[in-house]
Amino acid sequence: MVAIEDVSDTIRGILAEVPDPEIPALSVVDLGIVRDVSDEAVTITPTYSGCPATLAIEQSIRAALDHAGLQNVAVRTVLSPPWSTDWITPEGHEKLRAYGITPPTSGGTVECPRCGSTHTQEVSRFGSTPCKAQWRCRDCLEPFDRFKCH
Repeated sequence: MVAIEDVSDTIRGILAEVPDPEIPALSVVDLGIVRDVSDEAVTITPTYSGCPATLAIEQSIRAALDHAGLQNVAVRTVLSPPWSTDWITPEGHEKLRAYGITPPTSGGTVECPRCGSTHTQEVSRFGSTPCKAQWRCRDCLEPFDRFKCH
């Protein structure tokens, strides 16, 4: 018989390979949208309540679990408490940076993910997705997305 911890660890390993549909360099675990894992269910919270990727994420998780023979594990979406950028893992922060997106920071300084300069400016509060803003580096002149803190 497989212990519950082993099943949960197996599920976490599977989820660590499920990419976010909007930022495929990150897994759903890296992004912090996987709230809880048990032998009965995976609980997720989208980055915001109107996230258009929520259904795609649910379907990707379901497909990965089914492929691993875990059809009996439910996928549940909860909105409260709301997702926070604090839930992005340290590995997720590094993967965002490597992908060209500045991870959320609590300070006022925004670092360019390409050249590391802090000589940056917000171009638009609206980026490629609702959870990001468009920024530009004044040194390398490259545009980049920055994850909005929330």
